[in-house]
Amino acid sequence: MSLMITDECINCDVCEPECPNDAIYQGEQIYEINPDLCTECVGHYETSQCVEVCPIDCIPIDMNRRETQEELMAKYRNITGKL
Repeated sequence: MSLMITDECINCDVCEPECPNDAIYQGEQIYEINPDLCTECVGHYETSQCVEVCPIDCIPIDMNRRETQEELMAKYRNITGKL
């Protein structure tokens, strides 16, 4: 599953640099996550780094974008070119 940033985001700027896939970007009002690039840090870290650093816990799983661990790993491999 991809993660998403809710409208509770305070634009504190801590999540964007933590994303190893550059999936987080500044949207019109708040930070947003590109679901095509979000692997929940699978392949990079044990836990989602943006979730770890978010001071207000506004980065839940996007239930509309369900993906298995295998699908997230395949996305990671596609993004990074690592087999």
